[in-house]
Amino acid sequence: MGPHPAVAAIRLAVRRALHDILTAHPSPHSLLPASTTLASTDSAATTPGESAPLVLVACSGGADSMALASALAFEAPKLGLRAGGVTVDHGLQPGSGLRADEVVLRLTELGLAPVEAISVTVGRDGGPEAAARDARYSALDDAAERHGASAVLLGHTRDDQAETVLLGLARGSGIRSLSGMAAVSGGPGAPGRYRRPFLQLDRQTARKACMVQSLPVWDDPHNADPAYTRSRLRHEGLPALEKALGKGVVEALARTAQLSRDDADALDTWARQAEASVRDAAGLLECAKLYALPPAVRRRILRSAAIEAGAPAGSLFARHIEEVDRLITGWRGQKAINLPGRVVAQRQGGRLVIRQG
Repeated sequence: MGPHPAVAAIRLAVRRALHDILTAHPSPHSLLPASTTLASTDSAATTPGESAPLVLVACSGGADSMALASALAFEAPKLGLRAGGVTVDHGLQPGSGLRADEVVLRLTELGLAPVEAISVTVGRDGGPEAAARDARYSALDDAAERHGASAVLLGHTRDDQAETVLLGLARGSGIRSLSGMAAVSGGPGAPGRYRRPFLQLDRQTARKACMVQSLPVWDDPHNADPAYTRSRLRHEGLPALEKALGKGVVEALARTAQLSRDDADALDTWARQAEASVRDAAGLLECAKLYALPPAVRRRILRSAAIEAGAPAGSLFARHIEEVDRLITGWRGQKAINLPGRVVAQRQGGRLVIRQG
C-alpha cells in the first residue's frame, strides 16, 4: 500500500523540484540511472557523500514547511542529494528562541544535516511584514552561501499565492505584482536559489500530510493576528470572496498569477530587446522613439534606466515612472523629475537624460 495521497502529492512536488535542481547543478555524484523517472524513485536510498549537492529547506515549524522538510528528507537521498534545514528566529515573540531550537530538533530527527537556527534583527523599513521578510531572506542567503547550497526550498502554497495576488491588486502596482511568487527565483548572484515546490498544492494538503505522518507543527500566532494585512486577508478577505463568488477563488487567483507572470516576462523581454533601438549613438534615450513604443514596454525601459542610474528598485514606484513617462507623452516644458536615490530625469533637446543629480 502506497503513502497517503497528501504525502504522495508533497513528495512528487519535491521530487520534481529536485530534478530541476539536478538539471541546473549537474554533479557526477548525483546522476540518476536511466530507468529513474519522476513517477518513481523507490529504490533504496544511499547516503550521499560530502561532495554531493546540498539542498536546504527553510522551515518555520509550521505545517507547510514541516511537510516540505519531510518530503525533502525522503526524496533527496534517492537522488544523490544532501538535505539540510534552516529556521530563522525573528525575535518578534516571547519564546521564539525556544521555538527555533525545537524546529532544529525536529529537522534533525528527520535526518536533515546540516541544520541550524539563525537569529535576526528585524528593522522597520516597509512595515513589519516586509521588514521581517527582508531579514529572513538575508539570513537564508547567508546560510546558502556559507554551506554552499545549490538551492533553498520554501513552503509557499497555492493559498499563499492567491493572497499575494490580492495584495498586489490592492497596491495597484501593475501586472508584475499580480504575477505573485515565482516557482524559481533569486538575486543577481544566485538567480535560481529559491524553489517553491508547493505553489500548485493547497495549504490543507500540507497540513494533512503532517497529520498522517504524525509530524508536530507550530501555528504562528501572527498568522491569526488581525494587525497584519495578510492575516486579515486570509481569515476575512478570502472567505468573503469565496462566499460571494463561490469555491474556486484560490485556484483562479493562482492561475491568474501564472498568466500574469507569463505576460510580464514577455513584456520584460520585449523591453530589453527594444532598449537598444531607442538610444542614440551617445547612448541617450530618444523621446520620439520612446513615444512610438507601447506604454507597457516604454515604462519598463524607463524603470530600467532609472535603476541603472542609481535609483533603488524597492523605492521606485509606479507614480515615479508615470511622472517620467509624462516627459515623453505629455511634454509641456516640465522641470526635471526627482527620483529616489538622488536620481534626476529631464528632457533635453529631444533626449531623455536620467542621471545622478
